[in-house]
Amino acid sequence: MRALLFILITFMFFTKPYAQPITVELIQNEDGWQLFRDGEVFKIKGAGGENGWDLLVKSGGNATRTWGVGENLMEQLDKAHELGLTVIVGHWLGHERHGFDYNNDDLVKEQYERVKRDVLKYKDHPAVLMWGIGNEMEGFGAGDNPKIWQHVQDIALMIKKIDPHHPTMTVTAEIGGDRIESINTIASAIDIHGINSYGGLPSLLDRYKSQGGIKPVIVTEFGPPGTWEVGSNSFGAPIELTSTQKAEVYKKAYTSGCLDQSDLCLGGFAFIWGYKMEATATWFGMFLPTGEKLAAVDAMTEIWSGKQPKNLSPKIDHFELEGPEVVFQDDEMIINLKVSDPNNDPLTIEWKVLAEASEYFTGGDAQNIPIELDGIIMNSSIEGSTLIAPEPGMYRVYVTVKDGKGSAAVANAPFKVKEDENRTTNRTQSKIKLPLKVYADGAPQPWTPSGWMGNSEKLEMNWEFGEITHTGETSIKVNYKAFDNWVGVTWQNPINDWGDLPGGYNLTGAKKLTFWAKGEKGGEKISFGVGILKSDRKYFDTAFAELKDVTLTNNWKQYSIDLRGKDLSVIKTPFYWTFGSAGFPITFYLDDIQFE
Repeated sequence: MRALLFILITFMFFTKPYAQPITVELIQNEDGWQLFRDGEVFKIKGAGGENGWDLLVKSGGNATRTWGVGENLMEQLDKAHELGLTVIVGHWLGHERHGFDYNNDDLVKEQYERVKRDVLKYKDHPAVLMWGIGNEMEGFGAGDNPKIWQHVQDIALMIKKIDPHHPTMTVTAEIGGDRIESINTIASAIDIHGINSYGGLPSLLDRYKSQGGIKPVIVTEFGPPGTWEVGSNSFGAPIELTSTQKAEVYKKAYTSGCLDQSDLCLGGFAFIWGYKMEATATWFGMFLPTGEKLAAVDAMTEIWSGKQPKNLSPKIDHFELEGPEVVFQDDEMIINLKVSDPNNDPLTIEWKVLAEASEYFTGGDAQNIPIELDGIIMNSSIEGSTLIAPEPGMYRVYVTVKDGKGSAAVANAPFKVKEDENRTTNRTQSKIKLPLKVYADGAPQPWTPSGWMGNSEKLEMNWEFGEITHTGETSIKVNYKAFDNWVGVTWQNPINDWGDLPGGYNLTGAKKLTFWAKGEKGGEKISFGVGILKSDRKYFDTAFAELKDVTLTNNWKQYSIDLRGKDLSVIKTPFYWTFGSAGFPITFYLDDIQFE
């Protein structure tokens, strides 16, 4: 009897009471389409993002969504359930633009089985609201590949068979092309059409109905107009709204006849409840990377809860680049600024100049944060700043306003520095703010490991995911498969340039370059260095340093290259490695390479 009691107590305290899912139903009645969760009407007040869920709930939100099933999904579902949040669990389906081939039966089957496995694993968790089958997997053209939609249909039918308690949804990039027709006719087992819509949101439902849409809708992403929907300046850079202006866009999402319609729209997800680098450092994020909320969070709090937060974000009342947006190097540029705080909190101002992103439309793919320049801002205050234009290129000046209580405001303006034919090739490069990473997860990567040397046909160099990292999620794996000859790789700026093009960065002030390395077995001898382009090239490195024949161990170890006293005004090749074969293949790993 005591043993039985012990087992019962152990079961109660150490197992999760998730034997039964919370049933979610989709019902069409005289009021239109409605979602019912555990018998109660459920209108989605959601935001996409993996962090800040405590504030999401406090702000009146009740749902979040994932774009795929990660290793920590169970932990996320548990946390959501504790907070009272629901989760649309997304199953990532491969994109053709990323190389996924829907004509490859083996790949398609593998993807199908992966989704099935994940549904079986998580279907009874009470935080699950529904299943999202893919996100913009149809691409950004007509979206008319029938094999994609048949695959979505197959997955939806499979889910319905094994989980009758949760609806199915698929998510498309807006509704152009054949998306609506394909879902209606081919992927008919889909219950809900999820739509990512930004600038077109006010007219979305009218367009949806006129194009034959018959399924209920969830706006799975909404926010400020995308870079593809706004005007550009004279040199093609998109003009970004200030965070104050964006807050009004989020508000109008609920007052423009879309998200407030209950007959067809089941709710929506603000994008993005967190920080994301996409096109610019601030375009879509509702928070700063340092955690401060922006006015978009205030707007959603008022919409969801009916009340404003006690601490409102600062306002940017005026932000303007005075004078031309295209200048020459060393020209003076003036930025005018006017800010205020609804709570009369004292404000601090931060100014930055970042290199412009290389691509504005990424389809949601991750981008590295642009590199930050140093010594460009000559003076600044709460009323504006004065810049000295750097070397030719495209840039963006950012201002960040903070109230010291967890709220902030941001604005930016792009500008271009054009070539001056009267200048010599040995122009002074702008200093880069230190420390600067050559390679690390999520960091700007201003140089590319494109300079392959020696017997490079026998070389593989890839990201390594998983446990073999020093920090973060990835490291660099180097695998040389030959038994003889030599090989090496140098990082370059510009990419693939061996001294024929201007480029590189001014790293004046750096005292050393540090990096972490380990061998597969230990005992591998590798030479590492900074600077490989000599003065016989038109555009060359101004400093050179090397650690020759470093013997690696099979554990991560940090190494340092001394740069004190070196001229670092132009560094085009900031890091390289080389070695001659020891008569057998060699594998080693690199991580966290940076100038300090």
